[in-house]
Amino acid sequence: MSAAAGAARVTDTFNPDLGWRLHPQVSVRPETFGALLYHFGTRKLSFLKNLTMVTLVNSLAEHPDARSACRAAGIDAAAEPAYLRALGVLAASDILIAAYPEETP
Repeated sequence: MSAAAGAARVTDTFNPDLGWRLHPQVSVRPETFGALLYHFGTRKLSFLKNLTMVTLVNSLAEHPDARSACRAAGIDAAAEPAYLRALGVLAASDILIAAYPEETP
């Protein structure tokens, strides 16, 4: 898959204005660098490379949308696009799922 096709898939899959949560088959294992995420259904392993991202992912279900979760995690406006892209990659990998599936495209 080309980078452009991968970026399109992330955009198609992830809407930051909707609510998101970890897939119920995903386990989060804290590590000194951040965390390991393991999806027992797909057997995919993902790495969260900083503690802010760990906080963000773990708190997504507590917020009405990904943008408000970013603000609650202390992510400033300049850094938010990078964090939203990272959440989009996790959504495209089925690590994250929509909190309200009927709202997704």
